[in-house]
This record gives sequence, structure tokens and C-alpha cells, in this order.
Amino acid sequence: MFQASKAATIAKEMVRYNLSVLGLGETRWTPSGEVKLPSGQSVIYSGHEEDGANHTEGVAIMMTKERP
Repeated sequence: MFQASKAATIAKEMVRYNLSVLGLGETRWTPSGEVKLPSGQSVIYSGHEEDGANHTEGVAIMMTKERP
């Protein structure tokens, strides 16, 4: 997911397959945190914590916005 627009593409696929939660590997995001995508999905991610670390490894969970 390190390349631009990959998160948006995955978010669209989540909607297409009607998924609420998706586990992701090799996200390549550093360090760790949470981000809200413009499409409404939330991503909780964890990667290298060291300053200047390469964008390798990492895992994440993408969740859809709450449904009423």
C-alpha cells in the first residue's frame, strides 16, 4: 500500500465485496497509527518504529465506516 492510491483501490474493493473488516500484510507504512480515508474507511497500521526506516514490512486492518 506504499504506492499512491493503493489504499483507495483497496477501499473500493472492500465495498465491491461487501467486507466490513480486511487484514492487510506488507503495507509498508511507517511507523504506526490510524488514518481515516476520504471514502470513510479507517486503517489501523503498524510498521517500523525507527526513524528513517525503509518502507518494508508492516500490517494493517482496514474497516468500513459504521453502518446505521
